Amino acid sequence: MNFLRKKFMEYYSNPSIEFPARFDRREYAFILFGEGGMRRHISFLSRDDLLSYLRKNSPAHVYYSSAYYRHPDAGTMREKEWMGADLIFDLDADHIPNAIQMSYEEMLLEVKKELEKLLSFLMEDFGFEKRHIRLYFSGGRGYHCHVSHPDVIPLGSQERREIVDYVTARGLNFKGIVKEKSIPKEYFSDKTLEINPKRGGWSGRIARGIIEFLREVKKMEREKAIKKLMELDGIGEKTASSLYDFLTEERIRRIEDGKIDQSTEFKRIAIPLIKKLSVSMQSSTDEPVTGDIKRLIRLPGSLHGKTGLRVTNVDVDNLHEFNPLRDAVVFGENGIKVVVEKPLSIEMMENKFKIERGVREVPEYLAVFLVARGFATA
Repeated sequence: MNFLRKKFMEYYSNPSIEFPARFDRREYAFILFGEGGMRRHISFLSRDDLLSYLRKNSPAHVYYSSAYYRHPDAGTMREKEWMGADLIFDLDADHIPNAIQMSYEEMLLEVKKELEKLLSFLMEDFGFEKRHIRLYFSGGRGYHCHVSHPDVIPLGSQERREIVDYVTARGLNFKGIVKEKSIPKEYFSDKTLEINPKRGGWSGRIARGIIEFLREVKKMEREKAIKKLMELDGIGEKTASSLYDFLTEERIRRIEDGKIDQSTEFKRIAIPLIKKLSVSMQSSTDEPVTGDIKRLIRLPGSLHGKTGLRVTNVDVDNLHEFNPLRDAVVFGENGIKVVVEKPLSIEMMENKFKIERGVREVPEYLAVFLVARGFATA
């Protein structure tokens, strides 16, 4: 029997499955070892029925629908009769710049940073409570975020895409964030720029980002600070030097109060800085997944056929401490001989491995990962 399927069979003899809400209104789908296509349009009346299916088939991949259906096992989407859907965000290494140059661990860390930013938007800007949000390591190269608030269940594809537009800053009006205000004087009017760090939404986010950026710059040595300012589009050494000298502690406090002096230098960097901050603050997510109201998503507790890792629930409060290569590992430490075809360095279960080509004996959990990833055969 195929090594990987045998190990999956062992796991599915007593799996740790997290069953979704309204279990019997979901469609389920499976990809089995040795089969190219997907078995779908399946529903289960009881949890035991699903567990029995997993024990019998030991699938490589297990999915369920984000949508609720009146007839989830119907053969066509029309016949299923859509009743609503959870709001799903899929954050994957595919959307991380230069991911191809990163190690597996590095990719997962970068995706986690994107998930942290997404959580900030969901809870601070949209007002969702933690009880309406569930996070999962996908078992592969990223994370899934499920929002089950009653207000999002009936949303259509367009409304969901607008949510994605917001968290990715698509269409953000940069000029509306920092406003120019005229101050009447005896013979003329002065102009000042205003920001409001206490506001909600993108305006407040950017304002707080501006303050943090300026404080960071002011703490630097002058030469390093000028170089950092020159990283902004269109900013030369002269403007950067003048701005650095302009940033006294008193002026930074005024900026924190929402008042920015009518500095020509600051006016020149305002829009480039806002654009830079918006890119760093936005969250990368797979728009088609969020906009799809009939999406299939991995079942929590199932195994990922290309890693052997479990789709694992992540506590919102402990996201920073979560380590997929420790907390999503389900197999043991018994030695398994594998034929390594691609060398790999990786840390799993807090053990560091440098695997070279040839016949190697490695812990079972690493053997499963290497074979599933195509780095070895067993």
